[in-house]
Amino acid sequence: MTDETAGTPKDTHYAKLRRAHRDAKRAQAGEAPRRQKGETVPGRAPAAGRIWLYGLHTVAEALKNPRRRLHRLVVTRNALSRLGINDAALPCPFEIVEPRAIDAELGSDAVHQGVALETEPLAASRLGDLSAASLVLVLDQVTDPHNVGAILRSATAFAADAVVTTARHSPQESGVLAKAASGALEHVTQIEVRNLAEALDELADQGFLTVGLDSEGPESFEASLAGEKLAIVLGAEGKGLRQKTRSTVGRLARLEMPGAIHSLNVSNAAAIALYAARRHLAQPG
Repeated sequence: MTDETAGTPKDTHYAKLRRAHRDAKRAQAGEAPRRQKGETVPGRAPAAGRIWLYGLHTVAEALKNPRRRLHRLVVTRNALSRLGINDAALPCPFEIVEPRAIDAELGSDAVHQGVALETEPLAASRLGDLSAASLVLVLDQVTDPHNVGAILRSATAFAADAVVTTARHSPQESGVLAKAASGALEHVTQIEVRNLAEALDELADQGFLTVGLDSEGPESFEASLAGEKLAIVLGAEGKGLRQKTRSTVGRLARLEMPGAIHSLNVSNAAAIALYAARRHLAQPG
């Protein structure tokens, strides 16, 4: 007996089988799966211990970073010309491809601008490496990779010596984070710690004044700044600093906001705090 009613479960089942067969053939040909309007197609998982970085600024900076372990560059002819790097000067194997080949690797959501780099994550540094540092950002479980990427960009712009994150409840290095950082990932030292309270105590022992940003802080951020070594501590958007962090920092301070809204996205707050901290550190004496 045939099923002549369009849209029945039987009809839907056969449609899925046909699409799966079609996508398998496209994958064998190195093409991205064809998707319906609004449908998201995932990419392929990179090899173990590797990640994909993508986007022109992100990849250009990664290619110039001698600390990077590079494995493979896939790039369109147009994107390669926009990178401004001669073929012979590329520090890793590369392949000229069509955009759909990069879509197949990264998935349909990645805004790759025609270039993707297979690499290994950068090795994290240690708190003990900060003996000559004067300005550090500390993130208390900021989990959104877009926010962390934007914070890394501001940290690079204001010449922060390092960004400290926790091993848990923090995003790992990824294409999304790196794209948000727009190349800054390659320029700012990143330190990962297991216990944030212990890390704050260690920073204090190294001579840093640790200042936690809190909308209910008893003094303004500018008034709280003192000395020649500053560690600015920011909490996750919404919940802010954890209670243990609040009780560990040397001072709690607020960003003065005369308007109707008294809190900012954590990446915006980081940029303002870095600007104020740099002005303080530039003052003589």
